Amino acid sequence: MASHPHHNEFEHTSEIPKAQTAVIWKTFFILCAITAVEFAFAFMMDPSTTRNYIFVVLTIFKAFYIVGEFMHLKHETKGLIWAVLVPTVLLVWLLIALLVEGTFYGESVFNYFK
Repeated sequence: MASHPHHNEFEHTSEIPKAQTAVIWKTFFILCAITAVEFAFAFMMDPSTTRNYIFVVLTIFKAFYIVGEFMHLKHETKGLIWAVLVPTVLLVWLLIALLVEGTFYGESVFNYFK
């Protein structure tokens, strides 16, 4: 957890804290812009591997941004951020490796009995 004081301004000052709507609107517009770019690529490009890579990169960027803002990972210490990101990246790498190796193994077994 981040080492920041946990005090409730409402309890000490008896005033309602100011709403942070500017941050929420900024997040909304950034995610909306990324989604608009994704839709533009979807309707303007022919289906190809490049388009798929663009979708994957934009989706990963959106996922990290959502986790950073809405799950407050951006405001945590660097150690906690790395403790969350490194296992996640390794898990994704493991899934990709298992899919590639499993496909190779399945094709080789299928071709052996052909």
